[in-house]
Amino acid sequence: MTDRTREIIEELRLVVTGKTLDALLPPLVYALLNSTLGLTLAAAAALLCAALITLIRLARGQKIQYAALGFAAVFLAAGLAYITKNAANYFLSAALTSGLLVASCAVSLAVGRPLAAWASHLTRGWPLAWFWREDVKPAYTEVTLVWMALLTMRLWVQISLLRSGDALRLGLTNALLGWPVTIPVLVFSYVYGMWRLRKLGGPGVDEYTEGQKPPWRGQVKGF
Repeated sequence: MTDRTREIIEELRLVVTGKTLDALLPPLVYALLNSTLGLTLAAAAALLCAALITLIRLARGQKIQYAALGFAAVFLAAGLAYITKNAANYFLSAALTSGLLVASCAVSLAVGRPLAAWASHLTRGWPLAWFWREDVKPAYTEVTLVWMALLTMRLWVQISLLRSGDALRLGLTNALLGWPVTIPVLVFSYVYGMWRLRKLGGPGVDEYTEGQKPPWRGQVKGF
């Protein structure tokens, strides 16, 4: 395994560890069981699945914020589907989330503070001022544009399937458009972002925080 491959795997682990199962499994349980057991039992199974994941995280001493948020999302989505008596509405919250993320990308780009930079800041704790440098920010702007394109495509698919009312197709499509698509996008974001930072010629975050003068080595790890 090359050093770059190992680096990418480490970066992915930093982003997705503990979240994939929490987000992916309950909706899949719901979608697969709805066609055979009906809305009520499928919703109950999805809630039970989300609750079990939360309890497992607690028992292992792991962080539960993503599992807890996942449980809350499943609870609200299942409640909406049950109240409206429409199984497809379980996935309405996913479409709303996609819409909110598209809007967040658009607003962040409009104000010159790309969402990819905020995501990196929240994940790594790097100083915001570094992200807004003119020899750094274009890399995060371009990655945010890629994210926005993916999210817009996902939103269009989700709205189309919601209108069709097909809960099974919605569940499978949401699963496919979740982490199976997100992980390659994250890999691309990292590889492209690192390449773009080197082309821009700005300081690495460590060089910036230490107040070093050019010529800079540039960012060598992390985006």
